[in-house]
Amino acid sequence: MMQSLRSRIGLVVGVTLAVAALPTAVHADHAWGCYHWPRSTNPLNLNVGDNVTSTWDGHLDVALADWNQSTVLALTEVPGGTQPKPCKGTSGRIEVCNSNYHNTGWLGIAQIWVSGCHITKAVAKMNDYYFNQSTYNTPAWRQLVMCQEVAHDFGLDHQDEVFNNPNLGTCMDYTDDPDGGPGGASNNDPSNEHPNQHDYEELEIIYAHPDGSEAPAPGVGPVSPIDLNSPAEWGRLVRTLAGGRVQVFERDLGNGQNLVTRVIWADPGPHGE
Repeated sequence: MMQSLRSRIGLVVGVTLAVAALPTAVHADHAWGCYHWPRSTNPLNLNVGDNVTSTWDGHLDVALADWNQSTVLALTEVPGGTQPKPCKGTSGRIEVCNSNYHNTGWLGIAQIWVSGCHITKAVAKMNDYYFNQSTYNTPAWRQLVMCQEVAHDFGLDHQDEVFNNPNLGTCMDYTDDPDGGPGGASNNDPSNEHPNQHDYEELEIIYAHPDGSEAPAPGVGPVSPIDLNSPAEWGRLVRTLAGGRVQVFERDLGNGQNLVTRVIWADPGPHGE
C-alpha cells in the first residue's frame, strides 16, 4: 500500500512538473462586444477607403500594413467613397477620413453600422481641429489614433483604458505619451503606435468562424440624413471610460440597424461622468 501511495504521489508530482514546464498561454480578451464583419471564409477581405489628406496618407498606409500582419485580415486600400467632411459610410467597407470638424470636443471617432453582431459599414475620423494644435500635432499621436480607430472598425477594443500608466506597446492602449520613453509614466516604456501580438491573437478569436450564408444583407439605414459628426445625433450614451475621456453611444436607425459610435475626447473637462 505504501508503495502504491508513493507511486500515486510520484505521478501527481510528475504531471504537475510537466504542466508547469509548458509555456503560459496569453488569453486575448479585448473584443468590442460581439461586433465583427460577416464573411464566408478567412481571411476577411475588406476594402478601406482613403479619404485622407497627404498629412495622413502615410499614417493610414502604416496602419493598414500593421493590421494586415494578422492572419485573419486582408485589408485593401482603395479610393475614398465619401467626402471627408460628412464622412458617410459605404456598405461593405470602411471609410477613413480627416477634416477640420471644428471644436466638437472629439479627437477621433470610430462608427459602425451593425445588424445584430454583424458590421455592415464603418467609418474612422480624425479631427484636424485638434491635430493642428501643439498637443496632438505629432507623428506619434496621429499614428496612435489612426491605428486605433481603424481597428475599432473591425471589432477590436482596448487592452488598457488608463491614460497615465506605462505603455503596453500597442495602439489599443490609451496613453498620454504615444511614442513612449522619457516624458511619460515610464522612462523606458514602448511606443503605442502599432499593434502587438495580443491584438493579433484577439482578432483570431473574433474571426475564428465563418458566417457562411447566414450573413445578413446590409440594412437600409435611416430614412432622413443625420449629422454623423455631431454628438447630439449619436443616440444614447451606453458606456463611459477613462474618467470620461472615452465614451460609446448607440442609436437605433430602424430597419434592424444600429449606429454605434466610439469617441475619444480631446479634452476630458466637460465630458466626465
